[in-house]
Amino acid sequence: MSSSVLATLVAVVFVSAFVQGALGIGFALIVAPVVGVLQPGLLPVTLLILMLPLNFHVAWRERASIDWVGARWITAGRLVGTFAGLWLLTALSGHHLDQAVGWFTVIAAAAALVAPPFAATPSISQGVGLFTGITETATGIGGPPLALLYQHTNGPTLRATVAVCFLIGEIMSLAMLAISGKIGSSQLLSALYLVPAVLAGSALSKLTHGKIGGNGLRLSVLIFALLSGAYLIVK
Repeated sequence: MSSSVLATLVAVVFVSAFVQGALGIGFALIVAPVVGVLQPGLLPVTLLILMLPLNFHVAWRERASIDWVGARWITAGRLVGTFAGLWLLTALSGHHLDQAVGWFTVIAAAAALVAPPFAATPSISQGVGLFTGITETATGIGGPPLALLYQHTNGPTLRATVAVCFLIGEIMSLAMLAISGKIGSSQLLSALYLVPAVLAGSALSKLTHGKIGGNGLRLSVLIFALLSGAYLIVK
């Protein structure tokens, strides 16, 4: 990796960690497209590694607001989705996988704009966990479904619950990728270079996260979901 590419990734990772620390989502949606263009071989492994300290920090910071019941149901679905995501990573072309994930995300976000508030029931939570396990293991992007599930909750609950679900899921995905021999030394070294930017951006988000919530947070979540889905469709 050249010094110019590394500098670009450091800046992007820093900004993305700040965004996710403030809103609860956004890291993978911003970082994945840039990494895909500059260093595609780092996906999804380096992205998953970088999200470990970020989501641990956010979950710990607002741990009192975690929806543990919902997180357990999401994790149950996520476990199955991780195996499916690993299979898709080898069975489908990147184009077909991106199209499927992109269209689902756009349709879900568009429907959420007009849908009335709904509860995160066990069946819905399991379904979201399943889909997130598939998409994050295969592409590194899993935020939109979780964010849509918690879009009607308060800011601390959304951020903390999404973070703890991410954290557990990323450990699952990385374990499966390691067992299947899909983690290389270059991906680990790149993650090591970029971790300080993650920590700095996440720490800075403490200045703003308490001011973000309500309709502004929900609108931000839906915009992020629409943009991420559109990116996957057109790329």
